[in-house]
Amino acid sequence: MSQVNNNTTGNVLSNLNINNQPKEPKSNELGQTAFLELMITQLNNQDPLSPQENTEFIAQLAQFSSVEGLERLNKNFNNFSSSFMSNQALQASSLVGRSVTVPAETARLTAGGIVSGSVDLAAATGDMKISIYDSKGALVANIPVGGMPAGEVSFRWDGQYMEVNGELLSWSAGEKPLPVGEYTFEVYATQDGKAEQLETALSANVNSVTLGADGVITLNLAGLGPVNIGDVKQFN
Repeated sequence: MSQVNNNTTGNVLSNLNINNQPKEPKSNELGQTAFLELMITQLNNQDPLSPQENTEFIAQLAQFSSVEGLERLNKNFNNFSSSFMSNQALQASSLVGRSVTVPAETARLTAGGIVSGSVDLAAATGDMKISIYDSKGALVANIPVGGMPAGEVSFRWDGQYMEVNGELLSWSAGEKPLPVGEYTFEVYATQDGKAEQLETALSANVNSVTLGADGVITLNLAGLGPVNIGDVKQFN
């Protein structure tokens, strides 16, 4: 059996203008440039004594211009959005290692560190107290605060002393601070003769920052996990 010469076969196909590669389908969409060329060609070849009505062409040209303007606007907006998200992520990354205050009941006390927090009083109270529990649920501190006016009440605790609204209370955990660990805070205020538990906001260290595909920035907090940056009440 004789062998077929590949070069000869290729030359024959070339002479017959046969291309084995599939051609890309042509788009039937009329672009703005082609439309303008078509419009100019029509204007150049129309009967000057009986000119054609160009209202439809002008309307379509205006539509082309509007679409092109919207495309530019969308492109500029996308560029601005990407730049804005990058700046946000850069600013959020500067929070790593810092402390923020978020709505929470549990906080981690570090060696030589301070847990700060706050509650909002809708009305003045004659009796407020702060109860603190360790990670096993045992009550380790029951701190009487006394009367407080309406508004935000802030407190700071180092495991040994408690400071409320900038004033150091006489209460103390003893000669040494409580050990490092997770602690749960419960704040009660007596109003209208009833003791009600208030929602607390506590401090936590930012371990890392995550930027989601939707542009949402999440702070990964020590002892609390992921928290939306929009939930932060205070940057300490």
